[in-house]
Amino acid sequence: MKKEPKKSVDTTAKKKDIVENNNTDIVNETKPDAVVEAKPDAAPKSKSLIIKLEDLVPFKDHPYLVREGVELDDLTESIGTHGILSPLLVRPLEETEGKYEIISGHRRYAAAQKLGLKKVPCTVHFIDRDAATVMMVDSNCQRTELLPSEKAFAYKMKMEAMSRQGKRTDLEQSENCDSTSRPVGAKLRDNRTDEKLAENSADSARQIFRYIRLTYLVPELLQYVDEGKIGMRPAVEMSYLDEEVQRDIVDRIDESGGEVFPSHAQTRRIREKAAGGEITYEDIEKIMDEPKPNQAEKVSIKLADLTKYFPSSYTPEQIIKSILSILETQRQREQQELIRKERKRDDGAR
Repeated sequence: MKKEPKKSVDTTAKKKDIVENNNTDIVNETKPDAVVEAKPDAAPKSKSLIIKLEDLVPFKDHPYLVREGVELDDLTESIGTHGILSPLLVRPLEETEGKYEIISGHRRYAAAQKLGLKKVPCTVHFIDRDAATVMMVDSNCQRTELLPSEKAFAYKMKMEAMSRQGKRTDLEQSENCDSTSRPVGAKLRDNRTDEKLAENSADSARQIFRYIRLTYLVPELLQYVDEGKIGMRPAVEMSYLDEEVQRDIVDRIDESGGEVFPSHAQTRRIREKAAGGEITYEDIEKIMDEPKPNQAEKVSIKLADLTKYFPSSYTPEQIIKSILSILETQRQREQQELIRKERKRDDGAR
């Protein structure tokens, strides 16, 4: 029996069909009377709707960045081929008619804009802004690619929202604790931690406290934390310094050409000195320029400058191994040459 050839799937046609079907006017549209208030004694209700893109508004002060790049391009391509499989989470926007604030789904919203879609599937939650803030943070905090600054402002927003909801947050009290003897992220007063704030998060309450402290850094220092040039512990210590002292630290980093960053021990000393009275730029410079225990001379060579000397199939590990082997061979040759010269000199002296 003759086997029929397998039919190929035209993903381009499928993508075009999704976009065209999305932009027709025959699907459910957003209607102002679709928004109903939940009863105070009832659990928040939700409803599935197809909502026009023009009726969606990004979450105010949204702490998570929507970055252009490979991930957004891949998401855009996936939506173009398969459509939006996971609806956006939104809520009715107060004092507007038929407008909705995005709680979760800002990247899907950006991808839909790129594709020229007119409507997207949404799950509408009839909740106030504080409840939406908690939901927004909980919906995103499991993402692995978040920057420290994104987590910092997200957790702070959640803490403030919970505070307005009347929920006690021990972390809120701890923000004003300026004891230099307290280890970073130590357990809070009465040996309690804010379990409610840490719910649905991969971070402990102690780590969340550290992140929230980052919001007290000047933008330049916070950027260094995002870039991995300043660690969490020294960053938290610096968060207790006033803006002028933080600016002096930034100036010292700039003057060093981005080579000198304060260690945890150094930031503790700067903080202690600042707490004891006036601290000058010269004091900061002296402390930051002290050699660090784990600091050693380093030589950096760009990988691109080395690859031309090796086969294209070589991995970075193979290149390093080959370089070390060459250097070892050269060292042995030099030792042998030195021994040969010493023997020749000894023979001539006899």
